[in-house]
Amino acid sequence: MNQLANELTNTNQDFVVSPMTTDEVKLALSWAEAEGWNPGVNDAYNYYVTDKKGFLIGKLNGNPISCIAVIRYNKNFNFIGLYIVKSEFRHQGYGLKTFQEAFKLIGNQSAALDAVFQQVHNYQKWDFKSDHLHLRYKGVIQGQILQDVVDINEVDFNQICDYDSQYFPQFRAQFLELWIKQSNSQGYAVVEKDKIVGYGVIRKCVEGFKIGPLFSENQAIAEKLLLALSTYANNNNIYIDVPDLNREAISLVTSYKMELIFECVRMYTHQPPLLNWNKIFGVTSLEIG
Repeated sequence: MNQLANELTNTNQDFVVSPMTTDEVKLALSWAEAEGWNPGVNDAYNYYVTDKKGFLIGKLNGNPISCIAVIRYNKNFNFIGLYIVKSEFRHQGYGLKTFQEAFKLIGNQSAALDAVFQQVHNYQKWDFKSDHLHLRYKGVIQGQILQDVVDINEVDFNQICDYDSQYFPQFRAQFLELWIKQSNSQGYAVVEKDKIVGYGVIRKCVEGFKIGPLFSENQAIAEKLLLALSTYANNNNIYIDVPDLNREAISLVTSYKMELIFECVRMYTHQPPLLNWNKIFGVTSLEIG
C-alpha cells in the first residue's frame, strides 16, 4: 500500500474528505443515478441510517467531487460502496485519497465490495480477492399472488429478522424495519407451518423497480415470491442482482426471459462470510452489501 500512498503526493492540499450530511447523501445518490446505477427513490435515507459516520464526501476547495460509503456491520463484515469520483476529477489522486480515508474506518478488519471488472486490479493492491460475481438482470414479469404468499407486514417482524440473519452476515433489525416499511415498496413472505421459508422486497427506483433481498429455501418458493413481487411493478421493468454461485437463481430469472445487463465482482480482504448462497436469490443492494 505504500506505493499507492506515493500517488497521493500530487493531490491538491485543499482536498478534504469528511462525513456527509443528509443532503450530501442525496447528492451522492444523484451521482449514482448519473452513473446509471439506478438507485431506489428512498435509498439515500435508508442507506444513511445504517452507518451515518461511514458516509464520506470529498471536497476540493469546498466543492464536492467524490464520495464513498463504509458500512461497518461488524469486525468480520465491513462493506464499501457508493464509491464515485466526478468524471472531470478522475485520475488525479482524489479517488485514491477518498478510498484511503474510507479504509481508515475499517483498519485491519474484514472488508468487502462489489467491483466493476476494470477496477479489480486496483482493489487487488489493497489486498481484496475476488470471490464470485453478482449478475444484474432486467425484465418485465406478469406477476400473480400464489398460495402461501403473504404480505410481509402480516408476518412477525422478529421472525423476519431471524430468517434474514441466516443469509446476511449481520443481524440488521434497524435496517430491515426501514427497508420493509419504506414508501414505494412492497414485501412478501412465504410461510409454511407458521415458519418463514422465504421473503423478498421490491422498491421503486429512478427507472423501474428493484427486487432485493430475495431469500428463499428453494427455487419453487423463490418463484412464488418473484411472481408476487412482480405484481407491484405493474408491468414495468424489474431489476435483480443475482449471485452467480446460485445456479437455481440464474435458472429462475432466465426462465422469465430476464436479460443480463451488468456484472460485478464481489471481493473480500479476509475470509468470506459463511453464507448459504444457494438460498440467496437476490442480494439486498450492491451499494451497502
